[in-house]
Amino acid sequence: MTHPLLDTHRATLDGALNAIATRGYWTPYPEQASPKIYGEGASEAGKQAVVATFGQRFDLGQPGTVCWLASDRSPYGVEIGVQYAICEIEALLAAATQAMPAWQKLGIDGRAGVCLEILHRLNKASFEIAHAVMYTTGQGFGMAFQAGGPHAQDRGLEAVAYAYREMSFVPGEADWEKPQGKNPPLKMKKYFEIVGRGPALVIGCSTFPTWNTYPGLFAALATGNSVIVKPHPWSVLPAAISVRIARDVLRENGLDPNLVTLAVVDKPETTQQLATDPRVASIDYTGGSTFGRWLLEHARGKQIYAELAGVNNVVIESTDNYKGMLRNLAFTLSLYSGQMCTTTKALLVPAGGIDTDQGHKSFDEVAADLGAAIDRFLSDPATATAVLGAIQSPETLARIEEAPKAATVVLASKKLTHPEFPRAEVHTPVVLKADASNEPAYMQERFGPISTVVAVPGGSEALAALSERIVRDQGALTVGMYSIRPEFIETMTAATQRAGVALSINLASGVFVNQSAGFSDYHGTGANPAANASYTDSAFVANRFRVIQRRHHV
Repeated sequence: MTHPLLDTHRATLDGALNAIATRGYWTPYPEQASPKIYGEGASEAGKQAVVATFGQRFDLGQPGTVCWLASDRSPYGVEIGVQYAICEIEALLAAATQAMPAWQKLGIDGRAGVCLEILHRLNKASFEIAHAVMYTTGQGFGMAFQAGGPHAQDRGLEAVAYAYREMSFVPGEADWEKPQGKNPPLKMKKYFEIVGRGPALVIGCSTFPTWNTYPGLFAALATGNSVIVKPHPWSVLPAAISVRIARDVLRENGLDPNLVTLAVVDKPETTQQLATDPRVASIDYTGGSTFGRWLLEHARGKQIYAELAGVNNVVIESTDNYKGMLRNLAFTLSLYSGQMCTTTKALLVPAGGIDTDQGHKSFDEVAADLGAAIDRFLSDPATATAVLGAIQSPETLARIEEAPKAATVVLASKKLTHPEFPRAEVHTPVVLKADASNEPAYMQERFGPISTVVAVPGGSEALAALSERIVRDQGALTVGMYSIRPEFIETMTAATQRAGVALSINLASGVFVNQSAGFSDYHGTGANPAANASYTDSAFVANRFRVIQRRHHV
């Protein structure tokens, strides 16, 4: 008999299992922020629910509370002031450990059913989560709704589906009989138990506090582990809402809500203490390479799933749709002010220019036309503020200011005034150009709306070789290319496979290199320095549980 929650959500699980096997388009969570789908007044209700938390205590009822901290920071200049409990690390770890036996006893079906119900509740709260994401990250509302709500839920469901599939491959029991010739056969009964490795630590990032958190959260939870969510101090509210929903579902189903807890910290040492505690079995981390490398060095013996910095690049060798290419790249470089781990940072162009449907274009023309395309795209203030959002971090603002010192400026950044949030830090992209010999100008990630068009001498082989070297040395989550020559497409395909990075070819319409579709696109490969894991594949879930067997003679 299956768990009743799994019966309730069976169609969703079956759809997800089919989707990860076929990799076509599918989602149970509509990305349209429409009242016809989510209900009349849902958006305003979600906003008011978020605003109602401002300046208040967000009490999750967790153990070991010692004080309260308000750390959310709004790039829109909104005073958030939500106070979160700082809990003793020992209390959180003890509670997480204590909650696991009953969760394990629930079995594969029960855990999957509960996870599916949590995701269902998260989807119903998409507007609330979206406004929390918008206020704390600086994303425009449209992006905050899609990426922070349904798309994040897709990634969480994807992890549940992979976990369910991998665990289901293990039979619960087996009758073992070995022939012994003329003697009676040897007979044994064997039982196989799926056991989680232990409490998981999921460390969130400041720019995508749900999209980059849900995969690890649900992968760990579905495979039998408790989870401690450690959000970025500037973007706590979306994670707190998500944890509250998870705890509500657990409590309603007779389970210990401390299976999922929120760890708000007031100093980096606390995160390090959590990460190195012997009870923590796995760590999911998205963020800067400095702390990521610290984790890999100091949290040895734990399963670590890390997404770090990289230099995503696009190779422009030729095109038969010059205007479409420029429009596509203009959107790519502008979306959320380049504050995405998939945003293109280096655009590699032959020093001698490219062939296009508008005739031959010199390197300088390509760079200038790209800058002009961005300028046109952002000429309407309403479009600009909706697409750009706001700059999340003071460090990013500093990088924008310092960028012109690195190379020649093609397009200077401008500060825009947001019609709704006058204190918002809204800045248009800065585009630079440099020769390939000036490696400091492009051979590093400058997080934010900063990209460099690079003049590459030599033939097409040199373009592919430089792209491959960037990925090998600096890492990348995305590589794009434009070419009308099949032989060069084959060359780039081989180069990206050697370097271990995803490739997008001749994107000129409604799909962009920095977008990743749940159930279809593998986000990251785990095969280059930008990430040691992928959202989502079997490897992302399979090592989060172990099989413990027992046997006896029959």
